[in-house]
Amino acid sequence: MKNVFQNLALIFMLLALGISCSSDDSANTTDDGDDGEVTELHAAFAAFNTDATTIYLDGSNVVIETTGLPDHETVYWGVGHELYREEPDVQLTPSIMSSNNNAVTLTVDATPDLSGSTVATNFNTIGIAVSGASIFNDQEGGGPLDQAAASLDWTGAHIGPGVYHYHLEPKAFSDDDDALVGVLLDGVFLYGRQCSSTGTYPTDLDVSGGHTSTTQYTDGEEEYHYHIINEVYSTTGSYIAFAGPYQGY
Repeated sequence: MKNVFQNLALIFMLLALGISCSSDDSANTTDDGDDGEVTELHAAFAAFNTDATTIYLDGSNVVIETTGLPDHETVYWGVGHELYREEPDVQLTPSIMSSNNNAVTLTVDATPDLSGSTVATNFNTIGIAVSGASIFNDQEGGGPLDQAAASLDWTGAHIGPGVYHYHLEPKAFSDDDDALVGVLLDGVFLYGRQCSSTGTYPTDLDVSGGHTSTTQYTDGEEEYHYHIINEVYSTTGSYIAFAGPYQGY
């Protein structure tokens, strides 16, 4: 009989251990399930022009499909378009927007990797603005922007090569303020010359014009982001949108 009680005690002990282990495993599974996967778009993407852009998550990436057609006035819409703006001092490039294919698809990291080396910008689209149009760097056709400055419209953009794009601070939606300008190829957001965390020009920017602080889209959390650097580009009397290098590769 003593052996029977000993066996029963052993069985109960093993059952208790099994329950305890099962509970621990369950807790570990819950923790492990939080693998950092992005499940919703950053709040800043809500500021993008929905008539021009379709933005969605694809695994750990954000895909931005855009017509490239901005929602503001410019001479590059062409005479007769409802958003045409007469700009007699602009030396027009051959194309006008209404007859030009401006569509671009960009895929960026949903969570930028800031641990690697900086990467220089290249020609063509380096980001998408909230208007839906492209952002280019501070060069034109392999040379300085000076040679194309006369063709830039009132908001620092023109067509050529290929798509309508901004080189300068896009005054149509960011003019000496903290407004969101767009997102760049490394997944880092670009803002105007001022910072919403201080209400003035930031003084702690790195070589790319970036720093870490709260923004109007981060709900009190600090986040690395770029600003248009508050230094006039001499030929245009305005400010370069982004010269690089990228920090998020």
